[in-house]
Order: sequence, then C-alpha cells, then structure tokens
Amino acid sequence: MKNISIIVAIAKNYAIGKNNELLWHISDDLKRFKKYTTGNVVIMGRNTFLSLPKGALPNRQNIVITDDKNDKFNGADVVFSIDEAIEKASNEKDNFIIGGGMIYKQFLPIANKLYLTQINKEFDADTFFPEINFDEWKLEYEEFVEKSDKNEFSHSFKIFSRIK
Repeated sequence: MKNISIIVAIAKNYAIGKNNELLWHISDDLKRFKKYTTGNVVIMGRNTFLSLPKGALPNRQNIVITDDKNDKFNGADVVFSIDEAIEKASNEKDNFIIGGGMIYKQFLPIANKLYLTQINKEFDADTFFPEINFDEWKLEYEEFVEKSDKNEFSHSFKIFSRIK
C-alpha cells in the first residue's frame, strides 16, 4: 500500500488560507515542510501549485490534480483525479498531500499519516481544513513552539498515524 501523508498547518478554527495565500509565516513550519517533503512526492491541487512563488517544488516529484484538460505545469505531472494521483504516486517514497482545501478533504479519509502544525490563533479565511476525528488517529510525536522573532505565532507540531 502506498504511504499517503497529509502535511498541513491549521489555525484553531481549521483555517488554512485566504485568497490563495497562507495566513502566516512561521519559519520553523516551513523548515519542517521542506525536511519532510524533500526527496519525496508532493500532491496538490491546481490553485496550490499556482500559489507557489517559484513554481514546482525542487527535489520532489510534483503531482498536480486539475479538472482542466488543457492545464500544463512546468516541472509537474498533471493528473485529473484523485485515483490518477494515487496511481502516479510512489510505492517507495512518502506521498505528501499539500493542499488545498478540497484536495485535503478528498485525501483525509485515505491518508495514513498526518503531519499537523496547529497555530494557537483563529484567522479570517476562505479555505479550511476538514474537521479531524482524532479518535481515528494515534499521536506519535508532539512539540510546542513559543512565539519568537522567527515564529510570529506559538504553535504545536504533531505527527499522527491512522489507527488501523
């Protein structure tokens, strides 16, 4: 079975973005994202890909899910369904779902790992992560990070595995 992991930063109210942009800049979170996803596969929706400042993420296989058959994205494999994305996903590497809201919603029921940064604040947003039923997940790791010059909000980083 392919390893499908979700990596996401969410606010207290499950907010993840507004106007196709992140709501915060947290240096530690960006470093963790890079550490876990580099050398692996990242799967995302069209808008998430378009929001990346430099296009395809380097040193990762980028897979973009879109419903526009004419879409072509430099440095990325384009697919037209969740099933097609899973088919193209790696059997050997970790496959990280990196957004946006609709893509998270479709992958949450089948993901077997969750890398979750929880920001200790609510935000005004137009994109939200689906509600997580924590009864389905086992906490494997937890780290609390205080607000600092590099991290504009205190937050917790947690890794969960799906309870089989």
